[in-house]
Amino acid sequence: MITIKDLHKSYIMGQNSLHVLKGIEFTINDGELVSIMGSSGSGKSTLLNILGLLDSYDEGTFHLNGLTMENLSESKAAYYRNKYFGFVFQSFNLISFKNAQENIALPLYYQGVSRKKRNQIALEYLTKVGLRDWAHHLPSEMSGGQKQRVAIARALVTDPSVILADEPTGALDSQTSLEVMELLTQINNEGKTVIIVTHEQEVSALTNRIIRLRDGLILEDGPTEKVLANV
Repeated sequence: MITIKDLHKSYIMGQNSLHVLKGIEFTINDGELVSIMGSSGSGKSTLLNILGLLDSYDEGTFHLNGLTMENLSESKAAYYRNKYFGFVFQSFNLISFKNAQENIALPLYYQGVSRKKRNQIALEYLTKVGLRDWAHHLPSEMSGGQKQRVAIARALVTDPSVILADEPTGALDSQTSLEVMELLTQINNEGKTVIIVTHEQEVSALTNRIIRLRDGLILEDGPTEKVLANV
């Protein structure tokens, strides 16, 4: 599904250049549950943005489902992004004046799905994440865990191949984090590829594979038990 080879990314900061990714290489196959770990500044969020076609890279190759993701126009990047990916963020990114059902239905609106159909599909996904009774509640009326479940339902509503989750438990307490991870694991068990960026060992321990970054390089890449045994 995803193959990265010799990937480099730098940012210009004033008179200086910051080399964030320094030759990253890995493959993620269909149906994997992978965590990308690293401390702040390790390059993990930059890597996730490149994987999700939210940012470009300078050198190397990135293949998605056999297609080369290089020099894409914004419209082409948006096309592939909408076709292959669902996104979950630490801050939920829900629209404050729209209720849960409307937030989930929004990606379908951009795909031209009729109001009746998208509301029906949104209700199905609310049921899937255990929040059907909260369909008409605003984000301000929900707990952090409920908001993240709505965000996960929104990520799933277009039936993407890959879920990209950037610190999905970062704003949650430990018990709610566990519940969110159980939901992401369930989604993975149903066939979705799930890639989670995290700095929390408790979160990465619930995935099947860990890619650990340090200073823009892959320090370790392997089964969870083996990687954690080296911590």
